Amino acid sequence: MSRLKASVREQNLFWHDETGRKGGRYVKLELQKVQIKSLVWGEKTGVKNGVLTVCKQEVLDLVTADPYFHKVDVDLALPGDSTRIIPVKDVVEPRCKIGKGNGVFPGMISDVDTVGEGETLVLEGAAVVTCGKIVGFQEGIIDMSGPAAEYTPFAATCNLVLVFEPVEGLERHDYEASCRIAGLKAAEYLAKAALGTKPDSVECYEAKPLNEAMKEHPGLPKVAYLYMLQSQGLLHDTYVYGVDAKKILPSLINYTEVFDGAIISGNCVSACDKNSTYYHLNNPIIKAMAERHGKDYNFVGTIITNENVTLADKKRSSSYAVKLAKTLGVDGLVISEEGFGNPDTDLIMNCKKAENAGIKTVLVTDEYAGRDGASQSLADAAKEADAVVTAGNANAMILLPPMEKLIGYPTFADVIAGGFQGSLRPDGSIEVELQAITGSTSELGFTKMSAVTI
Repeated sequence: MSRLKASVREQNLFWHDETGRKGGRYVKLELQKVQIKSLVWGEKTGVKNGVLTVCKQEVLDLVTADPYFHKVDVDLALPGDSTRIIPVKDVVEPRCKIGKGNGVFPGMISDVDTVGEGETLVLEGAAVVTCGKIVGFQEGIIDMSGPAAEYTPFAATCNLVLVFEPVEGLERHDYEASCRIAGLKAAEYLAKAALGTKPDSVECYEAKPLNEAMKEHPGLPKVAYLYMLQSQGLLHDTYVYGVDAKKILPSLINYTEVFDGAIISGNCVSACDKNSTYYHLNNPIIKAMAERHGKDYNFVGTIITNENVTLADKKRSSSYAVKLAKTLGVDGLVISEEGFGNPDTDLIMNCKKAENAGIKTVLVTDEYAGRDGASQSLADAAKEADAVVTAGNANAMILLPPMEKLIGYPTFADVIAGGFQGSLRPDGSIEVELQAITGSTSELGFTKMSAVTI
């Protein structure tokens, strides 16, 4: 038995063909995961015995080459530390390709050729966090300890934090783009420094041609995933192979491409339910559907769609996305939202049109039900939406104690979404809604919260 097949069977993941070979018709991706348990400064960047050592000057040299930055600082934030990061822009997991071929994050820091196959090195347990005053009211907070740490997965990662200050007069879109690219470059840099390190685990995935995938597992229902991407514009953006998602029609994508950085966050939206790039790389809905493939259903594909502003665009995208689902002949759709308010309309349109086409739906969203939980949870609703998974109420209040170390700009607590004038108290404590905590009500389910019936 090969190492690949052995590792997959041990992890109960998704790899079926015993005879397929690299370069054949099947798209296969192997994630070689190196577990990172600590993060320290050093003279040379590399990984040894689970410790990621980082050369600070090399990171600075990499990112300060951008002329749009007036100043860049680099810091470390470790699980359990009395550390607060604010305002958080994005989080990226360090990844790079192994061997020749296109790199990760296509259309951003590598060529636009498709990804999602071959071998990819992953530094699991590490993250690059970008921090800067871009659109302050729609960024987030990460506390590495205390009550907020219970609501964000990034309190458990070893974080390299990049803090950016732009040159005077820089337009915000240019500033956001520079921060985004810098975070991706730093993530790839860290992963490349670990090339040659023996992985602690290996995950393998495949995407078969549709004509074969549709014939698999007769008797099981066919299910697809409808993946809604934030694309309302005005820095509410997501990128697919470098293309702004607002410019696309709904499309089929191999989920292995998602794991290789085909989808990148460019969002300055509420921190609680913003899909950071880290979430896209580790989409738990896709992972769960892949794991249950062949057991509970036949997972036949992933459809990406956008979230629009105008009614005509909402109608166009929802109709086209459901048309693709009908073309696949699926019996069911899992639909995940990103954001809230205006995108609730896109979510309900997708749901109603799919249900009316005879396709059963399950929706994954979060709620804005008021601080007392008594308000309507979504801005739109329909009787067809009768199977909904909630990621929690983003309006719930939380008190964050003072931290010994602050990375970034703590005064933004008063203007951050979920905060208010007076959120930042004189002693350094902060009172905010969960909306301000990065990833607290993730609509991909990348959260520690769960629901119970009472």
